[in-house]
Amino acid sequence: MPTPPPMRTGDAVPLGEATRAWFLISLQTFGGPAGQISVMQHELVDRRRWIGQRRFLHALNYCMLLPGPEAQQLAIYTGWLLNGTRGGLIAGTLFVLPGMLALLALTALYLAAGSTNVVSGLFAGLAPAVIAIVVQAVQRVGRRALTHPGLVVLAVASFVALTAFGVPFPVVVLGAGFLGWLLGRWFPSLRRLGPEQDDEGPPPLVSDDALHVDLPSAGRTARIVALGLVVWFTPVVLAGALLGRDSVLVDQGLFFSGAAVVTFGGAYAVLAYVAQQAVEVYGWLAPGEMVRGLALAETTPGPLIMVVQFVGGVGAYRDPGPLDPWVAMLVGSLLVTWVTFVPCFLFILLGAPYVERLRRNQQLTAALTGITAAVVGVIASLAVYFALHTLFDATRIVGWGPLRLELPVLASWDPFAFALTGVALLLLLRLGWSPLRTLGLCAVVGLASAFVL
Repeated sequence: MPTPPPMRTGDAVPLGEATRAWFLISLQTFGGPAGQISVMQHELVDRRRWIGQRRFLHALNYCMLLPGPEAQQLAIYTGWLLNGTRGGLIAGTLFVLPGMLALLALTALYLAAGSTNVVSGLFAGLAPAVIAIVVQAVQRVGRRALTHPGLVVLAVASFVALTAFGVPFPVVVLGAGFLGWLLGRWFPSLRRLGPEQDDEGPPPLVSDDALHVDLPSAGRTARIVALGLVVWFTPVVLAGALLGRDSVLVDQGLFFSGAAVVTFGGAYAVLAYVAQQAVEVYGWLAPGEMVRGLALAETTPGPLIMVVQFVGGVGAYRDPGPLDPWVAMLVGSLLVTWVTFVPCFLFILLGAPYVERLRRNQQLTAALTGITAAVVGVIASLAVYFALHTLFDATRIVGWGPLRLELPVLASWDPFAFALTGVALLLLLRLGWSPLRTLGLCAVVGLASAFVL
């Protein structure tokens, strides 16, 4: 057992300077998890040199093992290393605040004008771009993750389990972690960091010895768990006490609280689970509206999982109970955002001291490798789901025993959506356009179509 590091509680960098840096980072976090992690890499490792490359990647590896948005958890973890608990709270809050405010405004605009030709044309352009962005995510994650034939098989099996047999998402991801651990026992290369992770990068100005460290203890763990659970569930309890258990706000609070602890693998993987439940089980959205919500989230800074705020706002607006619909929309948006992101703070502040003692743990690295491979299949299933409900106006269910497939009605194909999806794929995959630029062009084409077609 290695000797635990001594506890260090001071600020590695001035808190005011760190707060300004996190605010600037929050305004640049477009483009999904990869883009957000790249921004933090550039600002914290390469430019400011506050943290070393290996320490940064260690934090990222273990954030990817947690449920929820890994980019925001990485911000909390890094903020904690630099400035302790205050730094983690500031970094995590600023990371989501601009996107939350922007998406709240866009949700209100969608509900106020969702049936106009202008808004319909806008989403007719954005939805095909979203399909292309998800396909690009499959390609990027697959290129990095599927480095062994066994991992390719795992990705394909995850895709088939989700799309053809309806295996619950958490079961797929947890099973992939176990299989990744088994593969790591047979193939030692899967237990090591990849070549790109061995690069130390520029030497940090702040040494590892100056970074914040708390010694894990039962007392500290109990305090954080108790406080975290109270903060997490108080809004849900209040909604139930004031509006009754049958309120849609209580359903949303409980569902997204549960989703926060079982949705592994990043934003796209989370959305596959949320789309299935929010559309097919609870009926908060129509199938096409999940694509629209993701399109809005793609145009705002912050984690893509912020789309759950759109789900909560729209669902509460349409089933407000005794509340005014607009008040219900605001409360639903904020409640869902709260129960989705508060667990991230709890997971990091609770686990970071233990994680610091588990650096270079090869067994967990192998499990992460399996989960990452499964995520390729999960994201591919999301691409199929969005394509079915964007490129075709109708679908049908074919079942045989445990097999359950959703297939398109070919006669309902949308030639405009097919053509624009092809253009978006060309721009992203062949010409190297950014997701935001592609969304912008497709939005303009969609708006033009509203007046021409």
